[in-house]
Amino acid sequence: MKGRGAIAGFFLMPGPALAHASERAVLLTLPTKGFIWGAGVIVALTALLAAGGVRLPTFAPRILLSRPAILPEGLTSWIAAFLFAGLVFLGVAGPRDPAENLLPLTIWVLVWVGLTLLQALFGNLWQDLSPWSGPVRSLRALLGRSGGIGLVRLGQWPAVLGFLGFAWLEIISLAPADPARLALVAGVYWLVIFTFAVLEGEDWLSKGEFLTVFFTYVAAIAPFWAQRDGRHLRVMAGLPGTQVLAMPALSVSAIAFVTLALASVSFDGLHETFRWVAAIGLNPLDYPGRSAVVGVNSAGLAGMWVLMAGLILLAAAPLRRAVGGDGRALYGALCLSLLPIAAGYHIAHYLTALLTDGQYALAALSDPLDRGDDFLGLGPHSVGFGFLADRASVWRIWSVQFAVILAAHLVAVLLVERMVRDRGRTVPMAAQIPMILLMVLYTCFGLWLLSAPAIG
Repeated sequence: MKGRGAIAGFFLMPGPALAHASERAVLLTLPTKGFIWGAGVIVALTALLAAGGVRLPTFAPRILLSRPAILPEGLTSWIAAFLFAGLVFLGVAGPRDPAENLLPLTIWVLVWVGLTLLQALFGNLWQDLSPWSGPVRSLRALLGRSGGIGLVRLGQWPAVLGFLGFAWLEIISLAPADPARLALVAGVYWLVIFTFAVLEGEDWLSKGEFLTVFFTYVAAIAPFWAQRDGRHLRVMAGLPGTQVLAMPALSVSAIAFVTLALASVSFDGLHETFRWVAAIGLNPLDYPGRSAVVGVNSAGLAGMWVLMAGLILLAAAPLRRAVGGDGRALYGALCLSLLPIAAGYHIAHYLTALLTDGQYALAALSDPLDRGDDFLGLGPHSVGFGFLADRASVWRIWSVQFAVILAAHLVAVLLVERMVRDRGRTVPMAAQIPMILLMVLYTCFGLWLLSAPAIG
């Protein structure tokens, strides 16, 4: 028990964390309410027209380029593994300030925000950047290992558990960006996943490792993507969501993962709002900090997950009855339509962090050991947040966030209708109304989260 208490105390000790820079003071002066309700109306009309039988866009892939692959498979993964080891070293030996240390900046800004954006545009880049696949493949070949230990029977539940821990670390823990602690967590996580993947096989990463699962789902909405077949590479293009329609229905564990992804980023936005802080009995203008809300926010994250999953199942129930057949398969197919929404809100929510903390990341890349180096040739470099106090700049940021949220929901609406039609049955409008209402509700909710008064 003493050992467990020491570990808990280690992770709950106060420490520095990267702050979410905010443009909310200026954003509150903009007419965001009109945008929120307008987006809801657009989504509703689009959904009603689609459900009414109008012709849908053609979600068909086409080949843009076909050529031999340049790099041998696995090489970039080995490079990523060495870079990851260097980042862990910097977490221990580098600057103590999270805004100057490359490990937290890489994990929370370059990977969690920047790479997610690139995945949503250009497909699954992570399959070549994963720091596990190359080393796992090499060690299994060296050991002559070809079998597994049965972890595949667990489905995506290990990834769900990993994602839940990651979300708790980011949203609720007291010091998610403390370099030394993050180095310990990241190093241990890499070693655990590496061990399991060596025992089970490289393919297990696509089910059991949460970043691999998350990035694979995000990449499914990309308008451009690459398909590799041995030494041959094809670059493809299609409407956002084209790859989603080619995916099999999600399993129960995969449904849990997708709903958790949606719930975690939603709660990340909600727990910063005045409305949430006041609801848990605190003064938003005199916020005591994370240490005072660890318990209630942990419960809030779990509650958001349960609520999100419940609303989706409830809204899809009339469709299941109307379509008939395997209910789980229909739920699994419909949950695929949530992928654009999860990715879209993730990008919109973290856009400001990318624009602000991304400046710190650029400076740290140029001077990783904080010794005055300038590897990128930036010259005298200062981080500036002045654009967050400029009405025109904030208007542009909000416009991008609005466009991303709206586009994500419109794609989701069209995917739902395409899936319903592909089942070869005419579904009454009444059976589709609950799902349409849910899409409209989350459109408005997502935009409200981005524009509501927030702490910090």
